[in-house]
Amino acid sequence: MSPIDHFWAVIPAGGAGTRLWPLSRSSVPKFLHDLTGSGRTLLQGTVDRLSTVAEDRFLVVTGRPHRDAVLGQLPGVAPERVLAEPSPRDSMAAIGLAAAVLEREDPEAVMGSFAADHVIPDPEVFADCVRIAADVARDDWLVTLGIEPAFPSSAFGYVHLGDPLAGHPGAFAVREFVEKPSVRTAAEYLATGDYRWNAGMFIVRPTVLLDLLGRWHPAFAASLRAIAADPSRLDDLWTDLPRIALDHAVAEPAADAGRVVCVPSAFRWEDIGDFDALAGLVGDAGRPTVLGDDDLVRAIDASGLVVPAAGRLVAVIGLDDVVVVDTPDALLVTTRARAQDVKQVVQRLKESGRAELT
Repeated sequence: MSPIDHFWAVIPAGGAGTRLWPLSRSSVPKFLHDLTGSGRTLLQGTVDRLSTVAEDRFLVVTGRPHRDAVLGQLPGVAPERVLAEPSPRDSMAAIGLAAAVLEREDPEAVMGSFAADHVIPDPEVFADCVRIAADVARDDWLVTLGIEPAFPSSAFGYVHLGDPLAGHPGAFAVREFVEKPSVRTAAEYLATGDYRWNAGMFIVRPTVLLDLLGRWHPAFAASLRAIAADPSRLDDLWTDLPRIALDHAVAEPAADAGRVVCVPSAFRWEDIGDFDALAGLVGDAGRPTVLGDDDLVRAIDASGLVVPAAGRLVAVIGLDDVVVVDTPDALLVTTRARAQDVKQVVQRLKESGRAELT
């Protein structure tokens, strides 16, 4: 398949992945790890997947502490294509900065924003959906890819589909974005067939995104455009940018204004939010899944996930759905059912003055 004309892949690579501690740390976040056993990190897998549609047109936005590691993992991406944030400001600032750069560089650009830490095992189906979305975005819509729900989940937000979009088969108006519901409400959503998981994937022309941002946050949009016009102002202007996600800053109000379209997508998708999700992605129900050297794990009548990252032997006996993550300076033992609570450990370490472990 040939690349999409003037299509740019924007990859926000941020966050600490606190639910995957102690494997993921603020110094080495989860997108820099190989969490699937493929031999490629999540970031590298994202670039591999998008190369089909973007060829070599990439912008990666990451924190300054991670820029060198990102460049080391992506030798095919030019250094000037890796934008470094002075400090975390959530997804709107990161994606908006990329949009402001592309607005000046390529007036015909269509950009797609795809997180660095997602896993999509169906790259061809994914690419087909991106092609449809890019075609819709050229008509000045903000487009999102809506994932077919695999089960009623309270961990994801939802996109409420409206009427089919005239002239664009496979695309639908978005009635609203819905925050994470209860499992019961999610089940009701799935029964209607009108809801999709919100994976935070947006395809849009850069100028359309910035103009929409300017409608509700004019100073924010003006600052991003000023940084793109004069990169030397980055540090001065960045500090005052709001900490807000693109969903809240633009997507939700734009949906209310009738400016958002969804392309329902059937490819498999996983954001590996915690060790339970990771175990489900790469797991084998009959024995513990080992992420790392199999020779370092001995299991008897056990299941779950074991990460022997400290290089020493780990033995697990008589435990179901256990999670054991052994690193040189921290050991985690929990269950898949309590995997979401790992972030509380990170918070308590920070509160007790042990931030060096996070």
